[in-house]
Amino acid sequence: MVRSSQATTFSSSPYFDDRGPYGHAQPITERVNPHSRPIVSYYFPKGVGDQHYGVRNTCERHPMKPHRLTLTNTLVMGYGLDKQIHHIYNPRPATQAELEAYHDHDYIEFLSRVTPQNQGDMKQQIDNFNCVEDCPIFSDMYEFCRMYAGGSLAAARKLCAGTTDIAINWSGGLHHAKKGEASGFCYVNDIVLAILELLRYHARVLYIDIDIHHGDGVEFAFYHTNRVMTVSFHKYTGDFFPGTGKLDDNGTGLGKHFCLNVPLQDGIDDDMYLTIFKTVIDDTVTAFRPTSIVLQCGADSLGCDRLGAFNLSIAAHGECVNFVRKYNVPLLVVGGGGYTIKNVSRCWTYETSVLVGAAVPDELPVTVYDAFFRDSQWKLHPPLTGKVDNQNSAASLQRVTIAIRNKLRYLQGAPSVALQDIPPDLAGWLEDEARTREEKEEEKGTAQAGERREDRAIARTEFYDGNQDQDRDEGAPPAATSSRTRAPAARKTRAAKRTTRGRGRGKAVAAAPDDGEGEAEEAPAAPARTTRTRGGRGRGRGRSRAKAPAKQTEEETPAIPEPETPMDTEPDQGPADVDVV
Repeated sequence: MVRSSQATTFSSSPYFDDRGPYGHAQPITERVNPHSRPIVSYYFPKGVGDQHYGVRNTCERHPMKPHRLTLTNTLVMGYGLDKQIHHIYNPRPATQAELEAYHDHDYIEFLSRVTPQNQGDMKQQIDNFNCVEDCPIFSDMYEFCRMYAGGSLAAARKLCAGTTDIAINWSGGLHHAKKGEASGFCYVNDIVLAILELLRYHARVLYIDIDIHHGDGVEFAFYHTNRVMTVSFHKYTGDFFPGTGKLDDNGTGLGKHFCLNVPLQDGIDDDMYLTIFKTVIDDTVTAFRPTSIVLQCGADSLGCDRLGAFNLSIAAHGECVNFVRKYNVPLLVVGGGGYTIKNVSRCWTYETSVLVGAAVPDELPVTVYDAFFRDSQWKLHPPLTGKVDNQNSAASLQRVTIAIRNKLRYLQGAPSVALQDIPPDLAGWLEDEARTREEKEEEKGTAQAGERREDRAIARTEFYDGNQDQDRDEGAPPAATSSRTRAPAARKTRAAKRTTRGRGRGKAVAAAPDDGEGEAEEAPAAPARTTRTRGGRGRGRGRSRAKAPAKQTEEETPAIPEPETPMDTEPDQGPADVDVV
């Protein structure tokens, strides 16, 4: 018997909203052809949407809400767009070494140690690294940074490998973080890290920013280089955060004219924004000819954003993404700002459909987050425009366009990178990867003296002298252990009578004089000889197993390296460099 109090659930509201006359989208069921192009990869670090920035001050909660990433991912899966995506990844978190490819070691070390519990003891460092009101200390902050940075790095590596054409990481795009401090809700600049990774394989990278705030962190990182061109469309009044990004800022040194800023005023609408965006980007791509593009899709440029002041619709925001996609250049798409989370999730979901080339209906799919979209009647494109007066004019936008074109005239074609240096940290990584196993063992002091070449057969005229050799000279130190089969004594006697050819590939070794008819063990001690010092990776087959004094090693004279001699060389060939005792 069931009691009446147990006949109902603990919640008085239904699990899904009753939409009444408003329909819902049916998920896409057809899977994408694995051989179709473009290949799209989608990165969503597990748990990245579970973080919380906490309270900004005593009056309000922090406007940055990572939960928007969970909403976005839910809508993407609800529409069935995962069937149209070739690869979906849960990337590993970035390591400290990867974060320090751009950021200062002291700053990353601070992020890894500070917690809400010990922040009182680290107040001086918190102030030095600007982790104050806008960038508070919250639980698992360092793990959060590692997760979204790891997504952008994994996406960049996928593009470098050529195994994807479009990579999407909505958790990335935190473009304000500086080399040694936090800024504007951003702690680690994943965009800079991803661009550095792209520069390992791509000659020129174009960075496009459609966040309402100026992408100052990325601009500062590449202000002196001509391999990265930054183009930012943002609100600029002089006092609007971050206060940078005026039209006259255009780079310095090699990077002069490779930094473009498009300052806009409040209330710009779809037509004006798309006109200036397409004009500037088309001219920039024509002049710079990028080999890869990074697109930051901050959704705070939408209308009705909590911190924004534009009048853009979701459709216009997505059209910017579609315009860049059509260049068919390897493309990395990241998130960014956006503080009305229900609009952010709708925008990024729509742009995901644009990038995969799938059409989605205006009705939202049924999800567990239906309550977030109840006020807009569960629509993908709610009305967001016309809320702010447009302070931009056609004449002001024309002046900006002309100024941008004049800057692009100074480029004189796309820059060559034949003599450009790879960023120093990446060069170190490349050096480390190029080293062989033997060289790494030498550095650790665990290298072995050539006995790894066990699979190579013995030349039939080669003198053998190993630990198991019963005929080796008395007083000579035992040689390195070898798995090669010992040659007969008669062969050793013949080898002692004449000079043979070895397989040395380094410095030449002086030949020993003929010792007559005696057996090898009865021969007098060989005169002092020089031995080659082991350097690099070359290891000779014909060198002596006996070790020469250190003084003689230092007095050795280098000789021209000999090419390898085939194993079946006849013994009556001319004298060669071999070490026989």
